[in-house]
Amino acid sequence: MRIAMIGHKRIPSREGGVEIVVEELSTRMVSLGHEVTCYNRSGKHVLNKDEKIKNLEEYKGVKLKKVLTIDKKGLAAMTSSFFGTLKILFSKAEVVHYHAEGPCAMIPIIKFLSRKKVVATIHGLDWQRAKWKNGFASKYIKFGEKMAAKYADEIIVLSENVKEYFRRTYNRDTHFIPNGVNKPEIIKSKIIKKKYSLDKDDYFLFLGRMVPEKGIHYLIEAYKNILTEKKLVIAGGASDTDSYYEELKEMAKDNENIIFTGFVQGKELEELYSNAYVYVLPSDLEGMPLSLLEAMSYGNCCLTSDIDECSEVIENKGITFRKSDIKDLMEKLQNLSDDSKKVAKYQKNAQVFILKKYNWDEVAKKTLKLYSK
Repeated sequence: MRIAMIGHKRIPSREGGVEIVVEELSTRMVSLGHEVTCYNRSGKHVLNKDEKIKNLEEYKGVKLKKVLTIDKKGLAAMTSSFFGTLKILFSKAEVVHYHAEGPCAMIPIIKFLSRKKVVATIHGLDWQRAKWKNGFASKYIKFGEKMAAKYADEIIVLSENVKEYFRRTYNRDTHFIPNGVNKPEIIKSKIIKKKYSLDKDDYFLFLGRMVPEKGIHYLIEAYKNILTEKKLVIAGGASDTDSYYEELKEMAKDNENIIFTGFVQGKELEELYSNAYVYVLPSDLEGMPLSLLEAMSYGNCCLTSDIDECSEVIENKGITFRKSDIKDLMEKLQNLSDDSKKVAKYQKNAQVFILKKYNWDEVAKKTLKLYSK
């Protein structure tokens, strides 16, 4: 099959969960004999801290096309999906796979002006996210959701919660195909020891984008009110949310044991996952939390909010606290800090469980089967 993918920022990249999904799927589809083209937003591809490639045209067999993008908040996704859709319209693609709700606003262009088939993956109900809550952006994203519900030939969702939402809101059947995870190499602390004086089991870890719906402010507040020698590492970069990032730093400024690393990737990222005592994801809102899957794949004890998207992932192999409840989060953090045997029990079970439950090869095959329909 000839497949086009659009809606991500760019691959290769770890800028967000969508980018990881597109890369994992597209590279596997190529290895299975299909032709995949990904329509990247214009801008530099950052493979690692030292290597920037401006004009990458192919990655692991996946063809990369750069599309015109107005790089401003609220316009980047809209303009890149519009100009990318125009390119796809005149391409030989047989299946067009849209990722995320906003880009799905362009689905009618493909459906009305070509015979190409359209698949949409709803990575989460993006109009609920804090940075898009007000004004035009939220309405535009909701419009994209409606266009997917009305015109996409098939829709993939990443949680049972969103599957039920589409059935209830649009009377639309969708396919639940969750994300996958790869088995990592667990490595010792070298970079993080040198940069932050962190060693094995020294710290609680949050890793993700610095956005309000991730609940990082709950975590900082709870951590400040427990008695522990463990540090708190907050890893990740801002995503059109610089003011929130600054608020978090202000909250933490009097506590030298709270460490902000900024955006991490490569060996530093692997070391942070490999050596954490507990991984914490205090989100109010998630699509399918890839960072949680990754943390469990490294054998981490995981503490998450009790939203469906997290509790469905960890089942009884992790610990949950009541969403938005700082007091409950504080009590769970204190308990885990004091009880290393309990943490070790969860660490022992996490990796085998998650690798069996979520597998990228299976995800790619199920997605291709959907295309074949």
